[in-house]
Amino acid sequence: MENKLLRSFYYACQGIKHAFVSERNMKIHGAVAVFVIAAAFYFDISHTEYLIILLTIAAVIGLEMTNTAIESLVNSMTKDHCPWAATAKNVAAGAVLFAAAFAIIIGLVIFVPYIVQYW
Repeated sequence: MENKLLRSFYYACQGIKHAFVSERNMKIHGAVAVFVIAAAFYFDISHTEYLIILLTIAAVIGLEMTNTAIESLVNSMTKDHCPWAATAKNVAAGAVLFAAAFAIIIGLVIFVPYIVQYW
């Protein structure tokens, strides 16, 4: 049983690695996440703000990984244009866009007061 659990963690880590290595948008999200975390340290934001930032990063990256999984599955199921397949892929991509847009808003709400105060 322990071996099975460790294997499941290994496979999950392989999935994360695959997403970051092979998906352009994951690289962008990862770079932005590093930048935002660095800015959070620089501006010494509150613990609550850190948690909000971390949850927001997790949501965007988690949705991007889900989008990647959905796209891979749909692409493996059909090579022909299929309206339902296109809808599944578009909705998954839309979920990422929606979360990323709100992440930008959350970032602005948190960081703009610090930036204004700093200048």
